[in-house]
Amino acid sequence: MDDVKSAVIGPPVARRDYTPVLRWLIVTVLVAIGLLTLWQLGFLGSVLESDHTRISLLIFAIFVITSLHCLVQAIDVSRELIAARQARTAIEAEGSSGFRLAGSNVLTGAGTLLAPGVLTTHVGNLVRKAEIRGQGRLDQTLLLRSVADKLRSREKIGLFVSEGLLRLALLGTAIGFILMLIPIAGLSSFDAETLRGALSGMTGGMAVALNVTVAGIGTALILKFQYFQLDGAIGELFSSIAEVSEIYVVPAIERSHDGRA
Repeated sequence: MDDVKSAVIGPPVARRDYTPVLRWLIVTVLVAIGLLTLWQLGFLGSVLESDHTRISLLIFAIFVITSLHCLVQAIDVSRELIAARQARTAIEAEGSSGFRLAGSNVLTGAGTLLAPGVLTTHVGNLVRKAEIRGQGRLDQTLLLRSVADKLRSREKIGLFVSEGLLRLALLGTAIGFILMLIPIAGLSSFDAETLRGALSGMTGGMAVALNVTVAGIGTALILKFQYFQLDGAIGELFSSIAEVSEIYVVPAIERSHDGRA
């Protein structure tokens, strides 16, 4: 059993890099338990039944799809963390001899192939830049900024959707209040039977307003927390790239191009 786990996940040192996926699973399991409890208590069913606008159903569907997107990004970032760790090990061991390109691959001066990933791509871009500009100081500020933008783009859709869910909640609230006012506007008399029907309509409108608001705010908060965890993993990956490139890669490339290798 341990051999199977090692083959699927990797060695123990690599399993820590799957922390973003583990955090997503923990949050999702807790949310699933909470939704199952609400369903058993009948609250979730009453929310979907009383919402004639079906906005709350749309909110839940968008939430599920975006949460799965967060999982895919968490898996991808975990793999990038593993690749960055492997590349860093090779760079720390042999990177002082410089780097060279072999097609789309990046090798150390000793011939060790760096694991494909964001860090290796960044090293390759630094090598290309140094070959074009020649001797002198190698500034990686713009390249690092480009790496940061690409990494942050993984979480932009989650932040956009979470804000969109809040807007849908406000839309549902407005529609609910409109539904509350329609029965009052249609009153032609004030006898008991007419008022009873108007109050029933107002209650339905209030249910729509409150249920959609709760659904939108709740799902938006969960998505924000999931992407907050993803942001932490992306920050760790970027910090590793910046640290390795600044300490090991840039000095080695400058030495090799200045003839000091």
